[in-house]
Amino acid sequence: MATTGQPQRQNKGRVQVVRSSLPYQVLLYLNGWYFAFFFLCEILIYVYKNETLPYADNVLPAEVILVFILAGIEALRLFFAQKGNLTERIVGVVISILLSIPAVLGALYLILWQTYVLRVDVILAAIQAAFIGLELVFGIVSMININNII
Repeated sequence: MATTGQPQRQNKGRVQVVRSSLPYQVLLYLNGWYFAFFFLCEILIYVYKNETLPYADNVLPAEVILVFILAGIEALRLFFAQKGNLTERIVGVVISILLSIPAVLGALYLILWQTYVLRVDVILAAIQAAFIGLELVFGIVSMININNII
């Protein structure tokens, strides 16, 4: 048997089980790209609304600030979910699940409670809410898998 000068490693019978969830990680990756698109579209929609619709004083800036707060929450939620899933630590996934509550409330605000709700707002925010809901389910499954409760 020829060697290439590198030491050969022997496994010695150790088996490492990977408990992170690939579907959850793919969903988080896709949601990261979608949220960047969603954020950009929402800012452009607010520019359109500012030019065409009458707003009361301080209402439009408050709604734009809300979208920026939602972006921060979503960035933190995705960061903790990805790190928790990849490092197989439950704390990151739990923080992500807790941050899902304000994230879904922000998406519901954009669907239901804005001053002016356009159809494109409803479509974009509904897709974002669907991502959050799916990630919530996959996050709970990932927590169960990491803890190996079953």
